Amino acid sequence: MFDVKDSDFFDVEEEDFDTILANDIAFRGTIRFKKPFMIRGTVIGSIDATSDLVVDTNASVTAEIAASRVLVRGKVEGNITAKDVVFVTASGSVNGDIVSKQVVLEPGSHFSGNCTMTGEPK
Repeated sequence: MFDVKDSDFFDVEEEDFDTILANDIAFRGTIRFKKPFMIRGTVIGSIDATSDLVVDTNASVTAEIAASRVLVRGKVEGNITAKDVVFVTASGSVNGDIVSKQVVLEPGSHFSGNCTMTGEPK
């Protein structure tokens, strides 16, 4: 139905990640990482990454996010800047601005903010 580049990113499993912030952890501060990172708990602060970020289904993130690719299955309050793609699933919610080459909002997802797509025109 939808053709999304790098669709393997959206079929991620827990074993694909070196680091997972568990659902019983609340973190406040700045997170920086270079390898794929999954959030299942709560984060308040900022996220600065050169890799992929997954905000899992029951996760809650209140942060400014910069990453390569961002998959939102949970709740994000704050702006997202992604080098390649921001994908918000049907269970996902974003309240903030999105800047990325590609933005995908699944039917049923929630998005409130401005969207800027930075991709090259064909």
